[in-house]
Amino acid sequence: MKRHRIFTGIVIGAVLMLSAGVYSRTSQQQRGAQPGVVKPEMADTITATVYADNWLAMYINGKLVAVDPIDFLPHNVVKVDVLPEYPMTIAIVAKDNADPKTGFEYGNRVGDAGIVVKFSDGTVSNAAWKVQRISSGPPVKTIAFPTGWELPSFDDSKWEAATVYSTQRVNPKKPYYDYDFMGASFVWTTDLDTDNTILLRTNVEKPGWSKRWNTKPDLDISGAQVKS
Repeated sequence: MKRHRIFTGIVIGAVLMLSAGVYSRTSQQQRGAQPGVVKPEMADTITATVYADNWLAMYINGKLVAVDPIDFLPHNVVKVDVLPEYPMTIAIVAKDNADPKTGFEYGNRVGDAGIVVKFSDGTVSNAAWKVQRISSGPPVKTIAFPTGWELPSFDDSKWEAATVYSTQRVNPKKPYYDYDFMGASFVWTTDLDTDNTILLRTNVEKPGWSKRWNTKPDLDISGAQVKS
């Protein structure tokens, strides 16, 4: 009788383990889970908030993630959720409103500029960012965009450090005050008035944690092809 009870317990245990395995596989299939694939959720995203005088487009790791939908007026805030992949390269083209022929903003007046950036992971615009002037005026001077300037592999070591400006100097309009930019600084080149188009870059490192998201079924977490 005792041996019978032991044997019955083993059988029941095996059935339960098998059922659990089948349930697990079925549950994964229902959720679309695949071996070796990390599927991110909204909770894994971070928020980027940017105020620019007057316009911007932002790239992260070479991918365009945000474009200011309003050209130059009013001064609005662009806010976007992004899925971070560390190390993370943030690259921004920012433009002040300026006539391409004269360099003046309105009529014969020289405009001012400024941009401030804050990510919810703690990344903020400051003097550690790199900056490159593209267009300035008057008089108007323009250079070509460097090839691959938005890519993580681009060498920005010869770019100058961003210049920090006070909120009073930039004089942002109301939308700026509707958002939390605490800890972030307004930045531009050394000339806030006549440099009208600039490029900004920074690299964000996360020591001890570098997670790459992957939702493609034929790729593993490192990005290598899965062998069949």
